[in-house]
Amino acid sequence: MSQKDKATAFAALHQKGNPVIIYNIWDAGTAKAVADAGARALGTGSWSVAAAQGYADGENLPLEALLATVRSITAAVDLPLSVDFEGGYAEDPAELARNVGKVIDAGAIGVNFEDQVVQGSGIYPAARQAERIRAVRGMADGRGLPFFINSRTDLFLQEADRARHGGLLDEAIERARAYAEAGGSGFFAPGLADDDLIARLCEASPLPVNIMMFSGVSAPKRLAELGVGRVSYGPGPYRAMMARLKEEAAAVFAAAG
Repeated sequence: MSQKDKATAFAALHQKGNPVIIYNIWDAGTAKAVADAGARALGTGSWSVAAAQGYADGENLPLEALLATVRSITAAVDLPLSVDFEGGYAEDPAELARNVGKVIDAGAIGVNFEDQVVQGSGIYPAARQAERIRAVRGMADGRGLPFFINSRTDLFLQEADRARHGGLLDEAIERARAYAEAGGSGFFAPGLADDDLIARLCEASPLPVNIMMFSGVSAPKRLAELGVGRVSYGPGPYRAMMARLKEEAAAVFAAAG
């Protein structure tokens, strides 16, 4: 498929009540393994890509190293690829758009793009983040590419007390609407786990909602019933793989010594 065809196909996979499953990868090898397992689309996780190369999450991985990873994945596997691009490695909308253009040049058809201030504190005001989304959309439209901007809010991740998440829902819905108006394609709410809140967000959001799997989140089939349009696994696959590698290596060394 052409890059445009991949972007179109990827967007079509986001169906309310029939979510696309993104089992997050971090390099070409894991991309091929997940593709062979039956994936219809691929998505990187920023934490995993950075950790696999010895860096901490939070845009500590050099941009060129990330782009090299994207190029290797798109060369190895002919599936739509969305890249977890954190805050876009820039605050200025014009610079941000240029950086996302580099991701497109590397072969990707979408990004996760978050509203927290990376390597800073807090979350951008909704109007400011909408301006940033609008810049990316304008750049992609200028290329004739139906690029998938998975606009992420960090409202729930930044509130560790899940009992307080209900009080954040109205703001999340307002952000979903603002991000949609600015050109967002999806609305990603990592950290949100409560079934009722997820259902209410899915009902009110003009964009397909992405929920991330972690302890306390319902199974994908239940999330589908709640109206979710995308389910992703974040750093979970990387952590599980590294735990298994460590366990098996320890057993080898114990047996040898």
